[in-house]
Amino acid sequence: MLGVAVLCASWTAAAAGTNAFSTTIPKPGTRAQVVVVRDPEATRAFLASPARVRLMVNRALTNLTATADVAAAWRAFVSPQDVVGIKVLAGPGPTSGTRVAVVIAVIEGLLAAGLPPTNIVVWDKHIEDLRHSGFPELTRTHGVRVEGGAEAGYDDKAFYDAPLLGNLIWGDFEFGKKEDGVGRRSYVSRLVSQELTRIINVMPLLNHHAAGVSGNLYGLALGSVDNTWRFEGEAERLAQAVPEIYALPEVGDRVVLNIVDALLCQYQGGQRGLLHYSTVLNEIRVSRDPVALDVLSLKELDRQREAAGAPSSKVNLELYQNASLLELGVSDLERIDVRTLE
Repeated sequence: MLGVAVLCASWTAAAAGTNAFSTTIPKPGTRAQVVVVRDPEATRAFLASPARVRLMVNRALTNLTATADVAAAWRAFVSPQDVVGIKVLAGPGPTSGTRVAVVIAVIEGLLAAGLPPTNIVVWDKHIEDLRHSGFPELTRTHGVRVEGGAEAGYDDKAFYDAPLLGNLIWGDFEFGKKEDGVGRRSYVSRLVSQELTRIINVMPLLNHHAAGVSGNLYGLALGSVDNTWRFEGEAERLAQAVPEIYALPEVGDRVVLNIVDALLCQYQGGQRGLLHYSTVLNEIRVSRDPVALDVLSLKELDRQREAAGAPSSKVNLELYQNASLLELGVSDLERIDVRTLE
């Protein structure tokens, strides 16, 4: 596969000698462990109850780590010396994107584990999306940082190199440059490559027309780099680029935990918040394995479309199979163990 060759080249250029996937990625043949917590009272009129969501997140983490103490559960993933980035998907807005209540539960768990608030960064690609979804308020209430990856600038030594040339836009690292090869690289945000030591994905259960789901793989990969328009909109391009970008040492190696905010499931509409295409699930799903959570989300989206009589969607399974080939996680549903707590 050409993509694997490209990936190896980008690893060498970006971080020679890095020991990839040392903390979070299951070895071939292992099973993925997923914990799902349900609370029928977690939302009311599409709005989350912070107190109930906090209990759901805490219960999910203590069960995933087999610990009785919330602080100890979080210390299984981070230390007080870490700079932890909580990656959200803010673009779809406060109701259909990652919900602030879920992020607050994560922040409070990290604080209980001993992290200073200045070592916690809530981030997405663009600060304007974060503002629109209400995340900057967390600086006032909890003292954490809220930052946009694009606004932090891009790292000229950390990049994904692919033959497909992009039409660069303002803000891309190479925008305005004219040298040969301009447009082949997608550079990693300096926030990701130079500041964060650990990343926690908190993604909504939201469909994507080309990736299938705006999940852990898609959300982190395309949120971490510039020059992404060349991949958007075409399933085959995303199927190669998303796993390979996620597999960059500066990106995927930092991920320690993945959380699916499944309080609502939006099965149509993509990056726009459309509540009439949404089902209330009142679930929080957690795993160390980003691929397992994403393929479970694909299955849930199909189930909800069928229940609503909505048009079926062609699932981009190749993206998740490629992710498994790169040992990012488990894409085979038969190898995913789900424990559901009511």
